Amino acid sequence: MASIPPIKTYHFLPFKYGSELLLDLGRIETLKNYVLDSTLHQLSFYEIIFIREGSGTLALDENKVPIHPRTIIFTSPGQVRRWEIEEEVKGYTLFFEKDFLHLFFSDEFFLYRFQYFHQYSHPAEMQIDETSFGKCLQLLQEIEQEFGQIQNDSNHMIRSLLYQLLIILNRYYAGVYHVPGDTYVHADFYRFRSLLEKRFLQDQTVEAYTRMLNISPGFLNKICRQFSGLSAQQMIHHKLVSEIKKQLHQNKSAKEICYELGFSDPSNFNRFFKKFANVTPQQYRKSIK
Repeated sequence: MASIPPIKTYHFLPFKYGSELLLDLGRIETLKNYVLDSTLHQLSFYEIIFIREGSGTLALDENKVPIHPRTIIFTSPGQVRRWEIEEEVKGYTLFFEKDFLHLFFSDEFFLYRFQYFHQYSHPAEMQIDETSFGKCLQLLQEIEQEFGQIQNDSNHMIRSLLYQLLIILNRYYAGVYHVPGDTYVHADFYRFRSLLEKRFLQDQTVEAYTRMLNISPGFLNKICRQFSGLSAQQMIHHKLVSEIKKQLHQNKSAKEICYELGFSDPSNFNRFFKKFANVTPQQYRKSIK
């Protein structure tokens, strides 16, 4: 098998405006580098893309996100992406480091409170009506104006505008996909989501997470069903299947993925994947080619 070229990673530039600022905003049609990059790449930061015009797709991990006007796409750090543009794309891209909000709110689970980030059981995009999209554009333009005249307190103004935007987007997302929109639900659910992102390679049983959280399996399942519609084990399985598809897209062999994700042997790995994807890993890889 031919060697696989390393995936390009784009990192945030915190001192672009002189003093450290962990958020940036740009118009898609004028930005260079990673925006609209047609090669396989990933970001080390969060990004929200607002499409005003254009068509094509954004391949995001194992999913192909269609690009249409009034589409909003949410990406989390480490997701593998590739743009496939058919008609020129115009709009905004808003990107930021976790610490831009995390340090201010003193809440390590802050970004897990929003349904659209670190999502693997619902889509990473939504299309909204013109009035709702207009409200988003208004906030983006206010952020853009602030970047045009950076002052000592600009980071506070921009953070407050971003916070409003994230809340509005969470409400829209909850309405589109019929998921809970309340950002202040049980803290143990957010802890579980955070642990799952960090530990799913090592820990794939409900019991492992309940030990770390010091709660009972019954209680964890209850809050998971309440706030995601899935059991804790289903959330673990969704994360695993999503990761397998992502790695199959990167041309890794099924055997390599099998042992990396902790399966005892390839036959168990194949059975697990087929149960949730309805095809074998080999059939899935063939379909994406």
